Amino acid sequence: MSVDLQTVKRVARLARIAVSEEDAERMTGELNAILGFVEQLNEVDVSGVEPMTSVTPMEMKKRRDVVTDGGKAADIVANAPATEENFFLVPKVVE
Repeated sequence: MSVDLQTVKRVARLARIAVSEEDAERMTGELNAILGFVEQLNEVDVSGVEPMTSVTPMEMKKRRDVVTDGGKAADIVANAPATEENFFLVPKVVE
């Protein structure tokens, strides 16, 4: 894939970036170099390579998937001015 001067100007306009003529010409070469590198990466055979979460081998920390109420309802409403059965009480605002 190759980027031409018109495409660079269009992308700059869509990104709302002011680009001069000479900057657009320079960016054309830079974007083509970046796209060339990406095409090079696409040629690498990665079949059999497992995805990694880190560069050092480690096992992800996992916790049991259990639904709980958190056990902290009383702590959460402790500083509320008015509560009832671990719910916040608020004044009526709509009549």
